[in-house]
Amino acid sequence: MTRGFYIGRFQPYHNGHQAVLERIAREVDEIVIGVGSAQLSHELLNPFTAGERVLMITRSLSEITCPFYVIPIEDIQRNALWVAHVRSMAPPFDRVYTSNPLVMRLFEEVGAEVHSPAMYERQTHSGTAIRERMLRGDGWEHLVPPAVVSVIREIDGVERLRQIARSD
Repeated sequence: MTRGFYIGRFQPYHNGHQAVLERIAREVDEIVIGVGSAQLSHELLNPFTAGERVLMITRSLSEITCPFYVIPIEDIQRNALWVAHVRSMAPPFDRVYTSNPLVMRLFEEVGAEVHSPAMYERQTHSGTAIRERMLRGDGWEHLVPPAVVSVIREIDGVERLRQIARSD
């Protein structure tokens, strides 16, 4: 049995994440999805709570046949200890999937098997670009799975982001 680990902030979860996870699902028996910076929310760069991001992911992956676990992982601000922290919070895993250079380095330093999946249309499918579209009132819905649109509407996420972005 092979279990893969994939981590992101998912602010918000988008079609790029979905494409990568669908590819990973063809390579492993189970997937552990780490929701990074789980303690952060209601900020311009991190507007959604860990629970909201878990909803986005689980609803978006409802039709995937590969079993998966979504685990919130808080930051500890100590890179040298971060991999041990992740391993303490997640089910055991054999492979790490990431394109983040720091995450790659930290897992490689402890001898983990690291794979760097090709990113899906990175210029438009990034949390930053999607949040900017939300703020400008530009269409963003086509960049995320339908389940994410539903969650963001359910929590009034676009208005939250706009309110957070205002100055006093």
